[in-house]
Amino acid sequence: MIYMMLLILVFTIALFIWGKFPPDVIALISMISLFVTGILDLSETLSGFSNPTVIMIAALFIVGEGIAQTGWTAMIGKKFIEWAGKSVPKLLAIVTLGAGVLSGFVSNTGTVATLMPLTISSAWGIGTLPSKMLMPVAFGSNTGGLLTLTGTPPNIIASNSLLDAGFKGFSFFEFGLIGLPLLIIALLYFRYIGYKLLPENKTNNKPVNIESTLHNWIEAYKIDNDYYRLRIRSLSPLINTKIEAWQFEKHYNTSIIRLKRRHPNVLKGIHAFEEFPNPNTELRYHDIITVKGDTEAINKLMITFRLGLLPLEPITDELKHNLINQEVGMTEVIVNPNSILVGRKYKLGDYFKRFGIQLLAASRNNKPIQEKELVVKAGDAFLIRGTWEHIDDLKKQHENLVIIGSPEGMAKNVENLNTKSFIALGALLLMIVFMVFNIVPGSIAALIAAGIVLLTKCVPITKAYKGISWTSVVMIAAMIPMGIALQKTGTAQIIANGLVTYLGTIHPIALLGGIFLLTTTFSQVINNSATAVLMAPIAILAATSLGLSPKPFMLVVAISASTAFLTPIGTTTNAMVMTAGGYKFMNYLKVGVPLLLLFFIITLLLVPIIWAF
Repeated sequence: MIYMMLLILVFTIALFIWGKFPPDVIALISMISLFVTGILDLSETLSGFSNPTVIMIAALFIVGEGIAQTGWTAMIGKKFIEWAGKSVPKLLAIVTLGAGVLSGFVSNTGTVATLMPLTISSAWGIGTLPSKMLMPVAFGSNTGGLLTLTGTPPNIIASNSLLDAGFKGFSFFEFGLIGLPLLIIALLYFRYIGYKLLPENKTNNKPVNIESTLHNWIEAYKIDNDYYRLRIRSLSPLINTKIEAWQFEKHYNTSIIRLKRRHPNVLKGIHAFEEFPNPNTELRYHDIITVKGDTEAINKLMITFRLGLLPLEPITDELKHNLINQEVGMTEVIVNPNSILVGRKYKLGDYFKRFGIQLLAASRNNKPIQEKELVVKAGDAFLIRGTWEHIDDLKKQHENLVIIGSPEGMAKNVENLNTKSFIALGALLLMIVFMVFNIVPGSIAALIAAGIVLLTKCVPITKAYKGISWTSVVMIAAMIPMGIALQKTGTAQIIANGLVTYLGTIHPIALLGGIFLLTTTFSQVINNSATAVLMAPIAILAATSLGLSPKPFMLVVAISASTAFLTPIGTTTNAMVMTAGGYKFMNYLKVGVPLLLLFFIITLLLVPIIWAF
């Protein structure tokens, strides 16, 4: 049975290294093999899918998605870049530190996904190359995951493995005792050594961010010429009347595209914003209306209805702050020849409930259409506005419309905060409080936070599920039985005995170093979660067989599982920056080896001091 177990183990590792199949598929093959060969029974084989670790990690993805969707990661990420100014060393320090701090509370993948476009654009902006910045972001996020219990899955796996073995787990910020020194080491390394080792790869990846996208739209559709904000004064005849009563399009050649209430009253159903005013929307004193129309029409409107003209920000900021937010966005679509829209007549500025979108502007043959009403032709381009959900639905339902760019990417880069932003942040803080004070188990705390995010619609359920890395969740669930099998067959005991025999008799620190080196070797080619699941039972058995506390050894497992610095395949974050930075395999090896050696030395020095054997 042991030989069969070793065969499956070696085969699983070989498949991970080969990389031909997705990691979740490999884990499932491994899990099924353990059942088919009779090593595990049915309940043991499927035990990973009910494991608290798996449930907790899935819930954390939802919480992280809520933080990303409500603007926090975009806002904080942008602040990091703004603080750098024009200093390359300062930018390097900020992106490394920023990635580390963010990944302590948001997933490593989410952190890199948020900071990568900002880092690329800022690197180009200050006269350096993205290849000089992106690897520090990836390595910083991997290191920053060691700041908190929930920062990275290996931390959770290590803590829960201790609990399952009858020992006390780690508190929420306990990892920070070693994670913070390691993050500082990484920061200093990249500032003074790593930067010199990073390649200067010229890449064609100057990103299109919100500001540049809006600027392009302004140029293409000339929307800066007919966009105004007006305030309804006390003597205006519009007060307490409905929009349909005035027929603004017919008589004044203008459209009301947004309305802001100065005096909202939620109890009476009067909300602060009417993002898409309809004919039945009632106008009130002090309302601020956003209108489309030429200057002559707006002047006539102001005189007739005694409206005040409000100053505009620069048009790009105006659109960004007043027409785009966490719930409502803009995108560009092109009409295909077979579209059902061809030949139909539409008015610019109208809101179409059927599609859930507002038609802001149009362009034909690369020239903006100035007429208020138009008959759609194939090839026409439209600038539309609607909820991100409706834009996503439009993309799915109307295959004969081509949506330009990435609305999903733009949605996550809106840094304006709203009520839901603070709800999502509150859910995250509540989860941290529950974990810090051990009020409820970690998995329950994460589920409560995820439930708050979902029930308050901080992120739509469909997007929340998309935000879960199901590959990681399934892989971890399918690899947990491997840990059970290693213990059940005695294989873990044999490996542990080997470590104890050759290293444990020398000194506990030698055993600690052996576990670090074995784990980090696996982590270079196997997902860090799978590595942690694989090494956890081995480390616990090795420690307990010598009568030592398993806690420092499990810390080393968590740390070394997050040191995939030598290859682009060891962790998703490394792979994410590979193309954007133009990196090659040897770049990771060249930059990663010195950092890995520093981590090895610091870990062996600090862990025994902080966590006694």
